[in-house]
Amino acid sequence: MNSGNISKNKETADVDAGSATNPSSGLDALMRRAASQLPEGKEGKGLPPVERWEPDFCGELDMEIKADGTWFYMGTPIGRPALVRLFSTVLRKDADGKTYLVTPVEKIAIRVEDAHFNAVEMHVSGEGEAQVLTFRTNVGDVVEAGEQHPLRFVTDSETGGFKPYILVRGRLEALVSRAVMYDLAALGEELMIDGKLMFALRSNGRIFPVMAAENLQ
Repeated sequence: MNSGNISKNKETADVDAGSATNPSSGLDALMRRAASQLPEGKEGKGLPPVERWEPDFCGELDMEIKADGTWFYMGTPIGRPALVRLFSTVLRKDADGKTYLVTPVEKIAIRVEDAHFNAVEMHVSGEGEAQVLTFRTNVGDVVEAGEQHPLRFVTDSETGGFKPYILVRGRLEALVSRAVMYDLAALGEELMIDGKLMFALRSNGRIFPVMAAENLQ
C-alpha cells in the first residue's frame, strides 16, 4: 500500500493532501475519503456511521496512538490537530480487539498503545445522586459519564493507583489524564455495594466502583 508523501520537520509530521502520486491510494487519499464522510458544513461536529460500514480489510498502516494521546505516522508525531481530529472520526475498534480507520471502501489497521483518546477536562454539576461528570477528550468529544458512557477503572501496575477510562463511542475509550484523575479522585466516596465498602464515583444516577475502600492509600 502506497502511504503517500509525508513532509517532516524536526518534531512533527504533516500530510500534504495534494502531494500524492496516486490519488486513489495512500494516506492523503484516506484523509480525503474520511473528510468526505462528514456531514456537509459540519466538519468537526458530525460523526460518520463507521459502525455500519463493512469494507474490505486493506492491511496495516504505520500509525500509532500513544498513551498520551499523540498520534504518530511512520514514527513521527502528526502535527496538525485538525488532521488528528479527522482521523479520530473514522476510528473503530472491532470485536477482534484491533483498531481500524474505516471508510465505506477500506478498513486499515493501526496501533493503539493504551486508549484511543485522552480525557483532558472534566466538568462537575450537581451533587450526590444528581451529580453529573462531563468529560472533554483531546479530539473534541464531549460525553457525560453514565449509562451510555460508563467509567471503568484498572490498577496501574507502576503506581498501584487506579487508571480511569470512559467509553466514548462504540468500543472506543478515553484514558482520563493524570491532572483530571486527581480531580476525579477528590469526588469519590465510600459506599456499600453488594455488601462491601467500596470507594466509588457517581454520575447521572449511576455508581461506578473504583476499588475496595480498604485498598485506598
